[in-house]
Amino acid sequence: MELENHTEISEFLLLGFSEEPELQPFLFGFFFSMYLITVFGNLLLILAISSDSHLHTPMYFFLANLSFVDICFTSTTVPKMLVNIQTRRKVITYDSCIMQMYFFLLFVGLDNFLLTVMAYDRFVAICHPLHYTVTMNPRLCSLLLLVSWIMSALHSLLQTLMMLRLSFCTEVEIPHFFCELNQMIQLACSDTFLNDIVMYFATVLLAGAPLAGVLYSYSKILSSICGISSAQGKYKAFSTCASHLSVVSLFYCTGLGVYLSSAATQSSHASAVASVMYTVVTPMLNPFIYSLRNRDIKGALSVFFRRKP
Repeated sequence: MELENHTEISEFLLLGFSEEPELQPFLFGFFFSMYLITVFGNLLLILAISSDSHLHTPMYFFLANLSFVDICFTSTTVPKMLVNIQTRRKVITYDSCIMQMYFFLLFVGLDNFLLTVMAYDRFVAICHPLHYTVTMNPRLCSLLLLVSWIMSALHSLLQTLMMLRLSFCTEVEIPHFFCELNQMIQLACSDTFLNDIVMYFATVLLAGAPLAGVLYSYSKILSSICGISSAQGKYKAFSTCASHLSVVSLFYCTGLGVYLSSAATQSSHASAVASVMYTVVTPMLNPFIYSLRNRDIKGALSVFFRRKP
């Protein structure tokens, strides 16, 4: 069969979760509510940090950036899904699909790198407290943020350019709620060997290396905490990184859950459902995790709301 060039494919179909009409209002309300909570929760966190000078520290600098990235991360997939549910149309143009894939990879990569940088920040704060202000200076913090953006942008650009070389035939149905990289590669009818190699290599390098950095940082942190003699000192040291550890665990466990569910069941529908955890649920929970047990954030939020007329 003669292959059509990918430029002749003008649109794809995002199959989403369910085609049953009676479920569409529930799905729309469910995801719309989660999206609003995600946006306003992370936005409040950013406003609280920016309005309180006591929170202008490296830890909260990275947390504000993480909240911004989480808003962008969720906004690359959920609004389009909501439009599709509301209009009962599952179409996404080829160009929009490529753009969505690029920005999704960009922001998920940034999430990954920022969590690693925040783990390093906690490592310096707990293991080398006397050198913390010197080590985590504004110049280094800005440099770490810049490198995270550059690495994520280059990875997204590489994957996007690799996708543009593929050809697609008549099978244009994506069994997902967004243009996910692996699903797109599986739809191609040209040779995808190079794409698979690049995708798996990038996953090992850009996910494995940051995860190894996080694990190393927390192994050193736990070792330092165990060396503290007083129970109060141990609790105080652990409480400074408990929120970040919770977010890291949620991010990597949900990502691993998506991979294992798709590998075990070979079901695209199961993979789509599992993807909701790290694309929607994790960004929504992050503000709650960082604020509920953080007196500084709760204090800043109280001051912020009291300022309002």
